[in-house]
Formats: sequence, structure tokens, C-alpha cells
Amino acid sequence: MSVTLQTPIDYLKGVGPNRADLLRSELSIHTYQDLINLFPNRYIDRTKYYKINELQQNKAEVQIIGKITGFREVAQKRGKRLVADFVDETGTMELVWFRGQKWIRESLKTNQPYVIFGRTNWYNGRFSMPHPELELVKEHEKNLRSSMQAIYPSTEKLSNKGISNRVISKIMQNLFLETKGQFAETLPSSVKEELKLISKSEALYNIHFPKSNDLLSRAQFRLKFEEFFYIQLQLILKNLIHKSKIKGLPFSTVGDYFNTFYNTYLPFELTNAQKRVLKEIRTDLGSNAQMNRLLQGDVGSGKTIVAFMSMLIGLDNGFQCCLMAPTEILSVQHYNSLYELCKPLEISISLLTGSSTTSERREIHKNLENGSLQILVGTHALLEDAVKFKNLGLAIIDEQHRFGVAQRSKLWKKGSRQKLEISDNTEKQKKAYTPPHILVMTATPIPRTLAMSVYGDLDISVIDELPAGRKPVKTVHRYDNNRLKVFRFLRDEIKKGRQVYIVYPLIQESEKMDYKDLMDGYESISREFPLPEYQISIVHGKMKAADKDYEMQRFAKGETQIMVATTVIEVGVNVPNASVMVIESAERFGLSQLHQLRGRVGRGAEQSYCILMTGHKLSQDSKTRLETMVRTNDGFEIAEVDLRLRGPGDIMGTQQSGVLNLRIADVVKDKAILGKARYYAKHILNRDPSLASPEHKMVLHTYRQMAKYRNIWNYIS
Repeated sequence: MSVTLQTPIDYLKGVGPNRADLLRSELSIHTYQDLINLFPNRYIDRTKYYKINELQQNKAEVQIIGKITGFREVAQKRGKRLVADFVDETGTMELVWFRGQKWIRESLKTNQPYVIFGRTNWYNGRFSMPHPELELVKEHEKNLRSSMQAIYPSTEKLSNKGISNRVISKIMQNLFLETKGQFAETLPSSVKEELKLISKSEALYNIHFPKSNDLLSRAQFRLKFEEFFYIQLQLILKNLIHKSKIKGLPFSTVGDYFNTFYNTYLPFELTNAQKRVLKEIRTDLGSNAQMNRLLQGDVGSGKTIVAFMSMLIGLDNGFQCCLMAPTEILSVQHYNSLYELCKPLEISISLLTGSSTTSERREIHKNLENGSLQILVGTHALLEDAVKFKNLGLAIIDEQHRFGVAQRSKLWKKGSRQKLEISDNTEKQKKAYTPPHILVMTATPIPRTLAMSVYGDLDISVIDELPAGRKPVKTVHRYDNNRLKVFRFLRDEIKKGRQVYIVYPLIQESEKMDYKDLMDGYESISREFPLPEYQISIVHGKMKAADKDYEMQRFAKGETQIMVATTVIEVGVNVPNASVMVIESAERFGLSQLHQLRGRVGRGAEQSYCILMTGHKLSQDSKTRLETMVRTNDGFEIAEVDLRLRGPGDIMGTQQSGVLNLRIADVVKDKAILGKARYYAKHILNRDPSLASPEHKMVLHTYRQMAKYRNIWNYIS
């Protein structure tokens, strides 16, 4: 049988059916290709051989040359352990096995020179080594060997079944012997020369059996670059194909709605960043390709007005628009602010959420289908089959990471009621439809590295400046013993006519956590700020929607001065008069959550404050989070720190973290390599979009193989 990298792992010498089943279930290794891509976690220097009298009581991993002089079984509470005496010219130690004793006794020889490797223990005045790796010296000298020994990912089940690191290393050697260590090159020679990369074969050999530290570093760089390169190639290609194949509705004019609003009703001067982003969106909408753009902007940077003006271009071209938000609170807020903007232009706008009544729904459905309803704002309710647009031209999704892929594609299909202009009335052409333009918005700043990986197939616009007159929020960290001073400060702010948020992380007392919970906090706040002088609202996740809404409205109207809440106010409350955000037990919140909460204040012209309250006991990560919040208001800088602390999977949530299950590269640590890989992938596709030139033949082949044998390509927005 001829060997290829797609050969099942069962056929490799030293594996066999039982081990193959274990490798499949425990490490997802099905083929030779999967095994070669099982990259080591770390390396141990195997150049040094210790003498027994040189050992230290530090549980280090060491290797020693010596002989087994005899075995004995020792009874213990459950069963027996096997002990061997191991000697060299300087002393004696014990080797210990708690399982697999029969096989060990039969396979190990006494009075033969062995190399042992493992972690030492100091017990009862002598050294021992549990479950050591052993190899006869003559075998040790013969093997494919390097000074740095690779340590591979493993599981408890593999260890228990005798598939030790040494076994994996041995079958890896067999793979190199069977393939003669020859692996097809996957990168163009121009890229290899420019970056001075070693060949694919040399990189794979040195990642598993490094000849030196220098070659190990070069192998790691080469393989990380390649992994990022093909992901970026995939994303950029997807974007190019999208633009060339998926036709967009032609928004050819910027007409009365847009111009009247811009010239007469625009409530404030747009920032340069807003103007730049609008220009990018206008170019997309007029390009005859479907827009697929991500709009990033920090809390309060003015994304809503950009979204609204994009909708006006849609209306000017005779199309309907919709805006979908993940929560009812947020969709109500969007509706209220858009309603005010629509009023002077006499644009019809409706709100559709889970709370909409049957008669409201009926009215909305009718007006959508006859085209008299121009803008629809809502939650997931927009995705229901009964919601049919006459001609949806632009769909805006807010905080899109909270929606699944299937939900987003449902929204896509809502546009398909708009038929293409067709000259020849054939059956085939009658079925041609065009999806709406898509604008995705997020107030969660995404670090550039993640944006390149997770949203690399979208065009990205960033609003990176706040509207004029906005003062940055002043953030301070205070300990619980400063509480009286904090209360004094709150009274002073309320005297000036301002309002205050106080946010708690928990709703009910948890026995394990001694954090002040919401109800407890509410009572102490009520004592400090008594009726009738002060009015307090309370909002939390367990309240009915109507009660929550009532309390929020009281606060928004200025009838209450203090809002005591859980994180339900992270999104969805816009009260320009609120100038202080107090976050209790701030160490319990993630960085992005703290940043979102802080974004609830600083929306008016007055100076605003964010006070982070904590106890004195803080972990190192908590200290880093609090210091970052105090130091900067820049959401992108905060997102970078958050990425470093939490890792990419946590930040993206399960919806998108699949893309980040990388084999060797790390989005956080290797962001410089990621940037290089994206640059070269872009450069190649700009010159040769179909990868048709002879130099890119192997790139196209590798890309197709990956798409065929790995399912990582089917993620992404």
C-alpha cells in the first residue's frame, strides 16, 4: 500500500487497531497528517545525564544511566506496587510502578545498562522515580534523537493504557522513517526567500526532533506562519468571491432623505471618523456587490447616527431597512432614538419584539408586505417566517456576536423577495434574487489580531473618536473602607442635579462568596440616601419586563436620582444626566464588562466618573484589570489587555472560537506573525486572485486539500 498523509493511522508501524482507536478518540488523530500535526507542548533538554548522587530534592525531570539489580512487590492499601532497585556507580534509587506490573517485569532485563527518564521524588531518605521512561542504552544511541525532547499533549486515558510520551515519540519516528521525512512544500518560493523560511520538511523534522534551539525556533516560526497564512488566504478569498459572485442591490443615488437630513436635521456635527465610515459604506452600497461590513465603535462613539444615515440611502433608492438587536431593552432604545430622527422626515418606523401584541404584529406584517413601512427595528422576532418584506435592501445587526450563524442567514434570506431587473423573462432568471446589504455593528472593541482572524472576511470600519464636547470619564479605584467618602461624593453630585448608577454582580447572597449582593446593597443605599430627599430605582434580571421598564423610565425621566442594578444596564440605558457609575465588587467583572458599564455615563457635556469598589484581597489578574480601567478609556487598548488575560476563545464565545483552535500558532502571542501572514496572503491574491500562476500551483493544491480534509473552513461570520 502506498503511503500518503491521508493514510489511516492504523497502518503505521507501532500503532495497530487498539492504539489507533485510542488516538482517534483521545487526540482526534485519524491519519498520518493528523499525527504529523500533533505538535509538542514543550521540550526538555536531554543532553545532560545525572548521577544519582547529584540529584536534588526538587521534583525535577532528569535522565540517568544505570542498571536494574532486582524487583520486589510492596503491599499497599489497595493492591501492590512494583519496586525496582536502580543503581549507578554513585548510589541507588527506586523505580516504582503502580500499574502494568506484569508487562514491566516481563519486558525489563536486570543488569543491563538503561537510560531512565522521569520526575524524581524524595521519600523516606531516598530518591524514587514513579513510572519512568526506560530505554536500553544501545537502543537509545540508535534512535532518531535530538538534544531537545518533545513532550506531546496527552490524556489520562492514554497514560493509563500505556501510550506514554515515549510511545508517541516512537510512532512519530516511524512516521518519519516511512515517509523518508519528505513532505510537500506548501509556500511559494518568493515568500520563503523573502522571509528566509526553512523548508516544510526541515520544519516538521525540527519541530518533532529539534537539532538545536535555533532550528527549533525557525521551525516554529515557519509552521505558525503557514497556519496563519492559509486561514488568511481563506478569509480574503471568501471576501473576494463574495464581492465578485454575490451581487448587491444597486443603491445608485444619494437623494432627498439623506440630503434633507444632513443639511437640516443633523443634531450635531459629525466627527471625521463618522464621515470616513459613512464614505466607506456609501462606496460599498453603490458598488453593485453586496456590502458585508463590520462597524466597530466604542460606547458613545456615534454608531447609531451612521446606521441611520446608511438607512436613508436605502430609502432614497426605494428599499426598506431593518435593525436587529440582541435584547428587547437595546431594541427599544434603538427604536426610540431612530423614531426621533425619523419624525421630521415623515419616515414610517415600527418596533417588533417578543412583547409586541398580536394586533401590532398583524399591522406590521401588512405594512411590511405592501411597502408602506420603511424601517423595522426589533429583536430575534424579525427572523420569524411571518415577517416578510416587500423589498429589504439593508439589514443592520447590532452586537452580532450574540446571534448564531443560522439566525444571521435567515435575515439574509429576507431580502430575496426583491427580484433582479431582468430583460429576458426565462424561468431560470425569474428565480434570481438579491440578498440585502449587511452592516454589522459592535460596541465591543475587537483587538486587531482577532478582527483579522475572526472577521477577516468582512470589510472593517472603525469609529475611533468620540463626538466633540464629550469629556473622558474619570475612573478611580476605591477600597471598601473608603465607602463613606464615596457616599459623600455621590451626595455632592446629586446636589448638582446629576444621577448615579450603582451596579452589583449578584442578585442573591451566595454562601461561598462574601460579596455584597444587590438586595443587601439596596438596603444600605436606602439608609444612606433616605426618602423623601432621595428616590431610588432598582432593576435586576429577575424582574418582569414591564416592571424593569417602569423603573428605567423613572430614572430616565429624572424622577429617581439613584439606579441600583445588576448588569442588565450594561446595554440599553441612555441617560445623559447620569454622571457617576459605581461598580461594586468590581474585581468580579471582566474587563469588557467594566468598560461597557463605564460607557453608560459620560453621555452628556458634564464631567462623569466611574468608581470601582473592591475589597483588599485581589488576584494579580484583578489588579491588572482595575489598573487598566483607571489608566485608559481606549476600548481597543482595553480589548488587547482583555485578550492577553482571557485568551481568544473566551472573548469570542463558543459561536466563533472554532476558528481559534489553532494547532501551533497563538493569536495573542504570535500577532506579529499573523500580521505578516495576512500581508503576504493579500499580496498574492491581489496579483493572482485565482491562484492560477505556476508559482502558486502548490498554494492552490494545499488550500484545496485543507478545504477537503479539514472542516475548519466552515466557520466565520
